[in-house]
Amino acid sequence: MPLVPSNYKPPFPFRNGHFSTIYSGVFRKISGLVQKRERIETPDYDFLDLDWSESVLPTKKVVLLFHGLEGDAQRHYIAGSAKKFTQNGFDTCAVNLRSCSGQLNRLYRSYHSGATEDVVCVVEHILKNKSYDEIYLMGFSLGGNLILKYLGEGNHIPNHIKAAVGVSVPCSLKSACDELLNSKNVLYSKRFKKHLIAKLWQKQKLFPDRITTTEISSIHTLKDFDDIYTSQAHGFKDALDYYEKCSCKQFLPQIKIPSLVLNAKNDSFLGDACYPFNEADSNKNLFLEVPDFGGHVGFWGKQNSSYAEQQALDFMKRVTEK
Repeated sequence: MPLVPSNYKPPFPFRNGHFSTIYSGVFRKISGLVQKRERIETPDYDFLDLDWSESVLPTKKVVLLFHGLEGDAQRHYIAGSAKKFTQNGFDTCAVNLRSCSGQLNRLYRSYHSGATEDVVCVVEHILKNKSYDEIYLMGFSLGGNLILKYLGEGNHIPNHIKAAVGVSVPCSLKSACDELLNSKNVLYSKRFKKHLIAKLWQKQKLFPDRITTTEISSIHTLKDFDDIYTSQAHGFKDALDYYEKCSCKQFLPQIKIPSLVLNAKNDSFLGDACYPFNEADSNKNLFLEVPDFGGHVGFWGKQNSSYAEQQALDFMKRVTEK
């Protein structure tokens, strides 16, 4: 599909990418959302925690929500999306990726941008144990890459899955990593690294034979983290091998259900390769919207409902109505 025209024009302060990103990440608060946790077991004897929110009225539709790097199901963008959907006829299932629910996962491995086996696990659990007729996917940043890779890499996609939306998606992980290593993003990358390394120290105590204190102390950048932990814990040669194999961009041409990618031009986390113009142009199922503004998962909207949430709802409703 051709590029989707965007009419997103936020108030002046939110036209600055950093302001939009920081405001949404730090100051936006969501109230009134009820979540009920369910723990499910994975095939490799680990677990995933799912936070469910119910529609105001009974429904046969559910949206699965996937957070970004070091996020969780309580982050503003997940809670805001859950509230938006439950007010408009959808249940929501917010997936806490491994080690992101407040409890360290059991295994040395954790989550990463390409761990689609966990998407498969959640979808299969819902098909087996719930009675939904329609399933929708929505992912933010890392979570967006995850769901788009799942849809295009050759998995069996159940007929129940009707559409997907990815917001601020690092379609090329190498391009996104290069941007995060840039000085303009030093505060973000330091924050990510701080949280990732804190969890890695916990892992080291449980698995001292897998990683040493010296190795952890040698991690200075996010790429170092992926070289020393992410790649080695999940079967990749190094960070670059991980980025190459797990970037969703290569899988976008094979996506066969309607999927919207919403990436802002002024997203400081995304390099040029993260904007899949050619892929959208050649795949009738792939829709790409690139507003001038929005930052990274920072799409301001009126009445504390973000532009991304409204676009996702509208997109899913259009698919339902066809």
